[in-house]
Amino acid sequence: MSMNAAPSAKVHFTRGTHRRRVLATAAAAAVLGLSVAAGARAQVPAYPSKPITFVVPFAAGSATDQLARALGQSISSDTRQPVVVDNRGGASGMIAAQFVAKAQPDGYTVLITTNTTQAANEHLYKKPGYDAVKDFAPVTGLGKGGQVLVVNTASPYRSVADLLAAARKQPGKLSFGSGSSSSRVAGEMLKQLAGVDLLHVPYKSNPLAITDLLGGQIDLMITDTSTGVPQIKAGKLRALGYSTHKRSSQLPDVPTLDEAGVKGYDMGYWFAAYLPAGTPAPVVARLNELLTTATRSAPAKAFYDMAGSEAWTTTPDELARFQAAEARKWGQVIKAAGIEPE
Repeated sequence: MSMNAAPSAKVHFTRGTHRRRVLATAAAAAVLGLSVAAGARAQVPAYPSKPITFVVPFAAGSATDQLARALGQSISSDTRQPVVVDNRGGASGMIAAQFVAKAQPDGYTVLITTNTTQAANEHLYKKPGYDAVKDFAPVTGLGKGGQVLVVNTASPYRSVADLLAAARKQPGKLSFGSGSSSSRVAGEMLKQLAGVDLLHVPYKSNPLAITDLLGGQIDLMITDTSTGVPQIKAGKLRALGYSTHKRSSQLPDVPTLDEAGVKGYDMGYWFAAYLPAGTPAPVVARLNELLTTATRSAPAKAFYDMAGSEAWTTTPDELARFQAAEARKWGQVIKAAGIEPE
């Protein structure tokens, strides 16, 4: 019996040891896995942990600037980190886009922009100095809206028909200003679809063009509603037509350009946020979350109501696909309008 008992005890001891070793190995693997995961998380610090800069491609007072400030106010309140708005206007947004494209991809330099830099410029300029796709990480859409055709209230033109009749009598004499690609292409589309010749006068931003329109230096422009509506309601500008297929809720009595006789006219704009290419995915996701929440804040809602635009948010992938489709559309419009890249 003692001879039989020894082997049995030995077998039992071996199995127990093997089991303990397996458990110990599993525990070590679990600890290692947690360490690796912790290490991966440590590579992306808590975000945001310092001030964020919103780079805006247009001057203070523009629609993009107003939206950036509204969103920044909400994010600052949520995160207790300051949000600084850096206006880098000029060159149809290219200065700001170039700046952000070259910034550190850490989530602290954000491009709050429009279709001007991300869909139109590549077709308007031979060397914009940045790649709208390769140089950026899409974050989210921020809003959509339309534009309004305006003239000075001292102008003799009281309707789109009046304006176009004058333009046909004086080819190349009437001038239109633009401070963004959206405004520029909207004017060029008017020329194409109405069959008139207008002189284009470029500005660094739409508010600057409005100033000259108020001063009588230019005859008309098609501007975003957030820039134009306050002047319209103040009685300084006269609205002749709205750019999208649906009338503006802020200007219900103003016909669309299509209704006013420029058949087929439909040109809107959109806002979106981008980070430099290479920004870590967790940072992109966190900023997406912050901005999506911010579009529902009171400051943002006040902006959308004032601007006659609407909130519009997306995932990064959805924004990338939307941008690609918009770039194709704008390219077709620009080519059809006969605009040669500068």
